[in-house]
Amino acid sequence: MLNPTITIPPTFKVSHEQFKELANVNRDLRLERTATGELIVMPPTGSETGNRNLDIEGQLWLWNRKTKLGVVFNSSTGFHLPNGANRSPDASWVKLERWVALTLEEKEGFAPLCPDFVVELRSPSDSMETLRAKMREYMENQARLGWLIDRKNRSVEIYRQDRDVEIFDNPATLSGEDVLPGFVLDLTEVW
Repeated sequence: MLNPTITIPPTFKVSHEQFKELANVNRDLRLERTATGELIVMPPTGSETGNRNLDIEGQLWLWNRKTKLGVVFNSSTGFHLPNGANRSPDASWVKLERWVALTLEEKEGFAPLCPDFVVELRSPSDSMETLRAKMREYMENQARLGWLIDRKNRSVEIYRQDRDVEIFDNPATLSGEDVLPGFVLDLTEVW
């Protein structure tokens, strides 16, 4: 069976309800939607990036398993942000109190919130400007901490509420600060 090709006109826009329907019938596609309704079809990550992303998710999951402070999500998870966008960070975490406040229906769909913590891991095909715009969007939608990890240049941009972006060259670890108390990401396997 051939895989169908999708061509989307540049001005094509979808509502949140249409996006949910498209995502439901195209589960093999990685889709996002901007706040203005533009549909984004993202290519799957390459094997190296997928492996590094799993390492990040695994470290975050293990920390959360011990602390039980929230809920961890992988790159397949979509969120309906307060600005109306539907986004899927490469790894994310939501504080437990915020998660349990959602209804079962909200938890089963695209949770109507922005995660407290988000990670974007740059793939070779990713534009840094596009990723930076996503990170700013997460912060504008009340993410408390975000890491943009650029393997190509071995740098990390750290995003926080109401602070300038901080850039670190070739760090060995990253601290979860007061958002993820006690969490330290070991970047050894990520680089």
